[in-house]
Amino acid sequence: MAHRLIAQIVLTGSRVLGRAFIEAYRQAAASSRHAQAVGTSGSAATGTAKNNIASAGLTLDEACKILNVAPPQAGKANMEVVTERFKRLFDLNDPQKGGSFYLQSKVLRARERIEMEVREAERTAQQEEKLKGEWHPKIYKDR
Repeated sequence: MAHRLIAQIVLTGSRVLGRAFIEAYRQAAASSRHAQAVGTSGSAATGTAKNNIASAGLTLDEACKILNVAPPQAGKANMEVVTERFKRLFDLNDPQKGGSFYLQSKVLRARERIEMEVREAERTAQQEEKLKGEWHPKIYKDR
């Protein structure tokens, strides 16, 4: 009698766990498909998904809120203010001084995200300027 009870418990438990694993797999597959679809259809206004989720998952908005700075306008930001706020918050959250390593890493990622955004905007502006200044189409009159 006891062996039947134990067998039923084991079978019921294995069914529950099996269904849970199957459901988790389905959710992971759906999430993967969604992330892939978002990554391939990034719009020009918002940038690609890779650019929006760069630097450990921080968006530009989140990075600006963490450092309490204004978002870069037209790719330009006051990097002195960003650096000053970064140093202050980084030092305040030093784990050896009783701070939080998690917060310290968030501050670091926020600075990296803002710097990446500014670098990307500068690089794009330089490429556009280079194309405008050097583009001279060749015109052949004999054709």
